[in-house]
Amino acid sequence: MKTSKKGNKKVKKIKKKVVAVSGGFDPLHIGHIRLFQEAKKLGDELVVILNNDHWLRKKKGSEFMVEEERKEIIEALQCVDRVIVSSHSKNINFKNVTDKSVCDDLAKIKPHIFANGGDRFADDIPEFKLCNKLGINMVFNVGHGGKVRSSSELLKNYTKKINPSSRAKLATGQER
Repeated sequence: MKTSKKGNKKVKKIKKKVVAVSGGFDPLHIGHIRLFQEAKKLGDELVVILNNDHWLRKKKGSEFMVEEERKEIIEALQCVDRVIVSSHSKNINFKNVTDKSVCDDLAKIKPHIFANGGDRFADDIPEFKLCNKLGINMVFNVGHGGKVRSSSELLKNYTKKINPSSRAKLATGQER
């Protein structure tokens, strides 16, 4: 808590406890909603670091929903205070880069807590070293215990159900 003088009165500035989560959230599903809701309970402000379209294209081949739409949907959730689109460059090359993380974004935000869902563990989080260095507390298994859904599985099941010509258009980004 910081104090400052305003006129003759001392005004106490209470620092909000900031919690950050990150992910592609493409498409958004119930597991993500539960992650956001539970993460919000860990602090005063929930910041969602949304992996941008460049990251999704390099990591998964393409995005299902563009980042602007994903951002707007997540911002509409009552439990979310802020959404920041990740700073990954469109020139990111996962084969040649060791940092696929949101470390740059975490360093800018400097949250008190970095919350992770049920499919993440300390030994597979690239942000682990940075969080230790900056004193960011890492919390795991947030979101009602374990991985509830998978965006990749949802998309895989969806593409199995659509006709072949639509599937080809989706794969090339022609149908949106």
